[in-house]
Amino acid sequence: MKQALLVLTGTYTTYLLVYTTSLGHLPTPFDYLSLLNTCLPLIFVAIGQSLVVLTGGIDLSVGGIMSLGIAIIAARGGTATAALTVLIICTACGVLNGLLVARGRIAPILTTLATLSIFSGLALRTLPVPGGSIDPGLRAVLTHPDVPTGLIWLGAAVGGWLVLRRTRFGMRIYAVGSDEAAARATGIPVVRVKVGVYGLCGLCCGIAAVLYVSATTSGDPNAGMPFILTSIAAVVVGGIAFTGGRGSALGAMAGAVALTLVTDVLFFAGIDPLYQSLFQGLFLVVAVLLGSGAVLAGNRRRAAA
Repeated sequence: MKQALLVLTGTYTTYLLVYTTSLGHLPTPFDYLSLLNTCLPLIFVAIGQSLVVLTGGIDLSVGGIMSLGIAIIAARGGTATAALTVLIICTACGVLNGLLVARGRIAPILTTLATLSIFSGLALRTLPVPGGSIDPGLRAVLTHPDVPTGLIWLGAAVGGWLVLRRTRFGMRIYAVGSDEAAARATGIPVVRVKVGVYGLCGLCCGIAAVLYVSATTSGDPNAGMPFILTSIAAVVVGGIAFTGGRGSALGAMAGAVALTLVTDVLFFAGIDPLYQSLFQGLFLVVAVLLGSGAVLAGNRRRAAA
C-alpha cells in the first residue's frame, strides 16, 4: 500500500505540473470529474484482478468478460435490466473460471487464456461492430458528466473491500494465497474460496463494463482487451505479491488511478499516441523500482531501530 501511495503522489504531482504548464491554470472540477469517470472501470477490474492474485492466481480473461458485458449492455440499449443481466452473466463467467481452476486443477494462466478467447468471441457475436447506446437515466446515476456520482461508486468500492477484508471469506483468501496446502489442512474450503474469488472478479468486470458504457455512451466488443494488462499493472503498482497472500486491493485502486493519470500526463505533454505504450511501460518499471526501494528502505529503518 505504501508503494502505491508513493507512486500515486508522484504521478499526481507530475500531472499538476504538466497540466498547468500546458493550459496555464490548475485542473478544474470538470477535469477531476472526467478523470474519475474515466478511471472507474479500471478501478473495478483492478479490484477483481487483485482478489485473484491474492490467492496466487491470475485472470487473463478479465478483458474478455468485460468486452462481453460491454457488448450486451450496449446492444440492449443500456437499460437498468440490461445492466443487471450483465452483472449476472459476468459473475457466471468468473464462476466458470473458478470451477476450471479449482475443480479442474488447470493452471489459472491456461484456463483464463482459453476463456478469454471464448468470451471475446461471444462479445463479437453479440455486438459485431462498435455501437449501441445507454439509457440517459442510468448514465445520470452512474457517471453523470456534471455531477460527481462517480464518488459514490468509488466509495462503494473502497467500503466493499474494507468490509470483505474483515469477513471470514476475506481472511480465507489470504490464507489460501499464503499456503494453500496449510489452508486445506486447517479445514478451509479452498475450492469454494477460489470459485468465490473468480466469481467476484467476474462481477467486478461486469460493473466495469456498465461504467465504461456509461462513460463513453456506446459499446465496442474489443474495448475490454486493454484492461488485461492495465489491471495487472495496477496490481503490480499496488504492491500486491504475485505469490499470493500479501497486499491490498486498496493498493490496486491507487495503482489504477496512477495509470489513468499517466495517460492524461502523456496527452497534455503532447506525446504522440503511437509512443504512449512505450512511456506507460517505462512508468510501470520506474514505479515498481521506486516503490520497492521505498519499502526496502523502510524495512531497513525498522530493523535498525
